[in-house]
Amino acid sequence: MNTRSVASQGRGQARRAANSTAMEVGARAGFGARGLIYILVGALALQIAFSGGGKQADRGGAIAEIAEKPFGMVVLWLLGIALIGMALWRLSEAFFGQAGPDGGKPTKRAMAAGRFVFYGFVAYSVLSFAAGDSGSGGGSSDQQSQDVTAKALGWPGGQWIVGIGGVAIACAGLWIAVRAIMRKYHKHLKMSEMSQKVRRAVDFTGVFGGASRGAVFATAGGFAVAAAVKHNPDQSKGMDDTLRSFTETPVGPWLLVVIALGLVAFGVFSWFNARYRKV
Repeated sequence: MNTRSVASQGRGQARRAANSTAMEVGARAGFGARGLIYILVGALALQIAFSGGGKQADRGGAIAEIAEKPFGMVVLWLLGIALIGMALWRLSEAFFGQAGPDGGKPTKRAMAAGRFVFYGFVAYSVLSFAAGDSGSGGGSSDQQSQDVTAKALGWPGGQWIVGIGGVAIACAGLWIAVRAIMRKYHKHLKMSEMSQKVRRAVDFTGVFGGASRGAVFATAGGFAVAAAVKHNPDQSKGMDDTLRSFTETPVGPWLLVVIALGLVAFGVFSWFNARYRKV
């Protein structure tokens, strides 16, 4: 058997694994895990809006909230495993393309690779916390953001690096919001299998949730740009401080209430993805 045939056989096995039932289950479980995290972050943000204090409204706060519940550590282990399933599914998309006629485009594969890295990191942080490393998954996103910004600002051309990164995050947030408003997610879902009532719920949570999520990313990117311009890492904010900043607008905490409800909606939309996503 020559090298070419061995390589071809290996690619065939990898593709079959990517299209397997196990991969589909992993992807759907990952969407479910993502939904739970966003619902908890939204609930924590609502506490901040109504009380002015509360726990940190980010992934670390959501993980800590789960850990405090009965059987919380068991849930965290299941959550981490589900996120590994999501990461592996994104990796398969990077290698073989997404479902759909244009799923093999290089840009889509590159985005899938980026999502693989992201979900891999999130899975690692959740499992590390479940294994006893409370400083991993439960750490403050604000402190992490400031630490990374401070380190980057110390590099040659650091202000440009942070500024460009901030612009990229802000643009990504706007892209997320616009695509949600345009309902681009329809092509990724099995819309024909939904009842009219379910379609309305999917569109409400998809548009409202996606726009709110995009607004958070865009605002965080703006803070990163401010940190670059002022050469001050304290201007950079993670999700928790970004959400708290919405209470400082002229409408007070009510903007945060809207954004928080939007994050809960995005969590529910993720659960719809767990059921109806084309995998």
